[in-house]
Amino acid sequence: MSKAKPPRELGGIIADVFCKIGMTEAYDEYKTLHAWKNVVGETIAKVTSVEKMKDGNLYVKVKSPSWRMELNFRKRDITKRLNKAVGYEMIRTIIFK
Repeated sequence: MSKAKPPRELGGIIADVFCKIGMTEAYDEYKTLHAWKNVVGETIAKVTSVEKMKDGNLYVKVKSPSWRMELNFRKRDITKRLNKAVGYEMIRTIIFK
């Protein structure tokens, strides 16, 4: 009798599929977009939109200069919490535009 493999989490299976088809970066972007609102909270999520991930940089559009300044003060903490949420050190820095 063969031994069945233990069940895997769906997220791990999806990550493997994206890796096999060469779309790891797209999957990382998806995870970041999905985690953004949970990490920064509803108030900040309303005044921001994640535009793209490129070379470890996360580009985020901010609706006002005052919010951009506030978020620059919080950048290190947000980066740390976002990397924790996606499971590894994917983001080197956040660029608020």
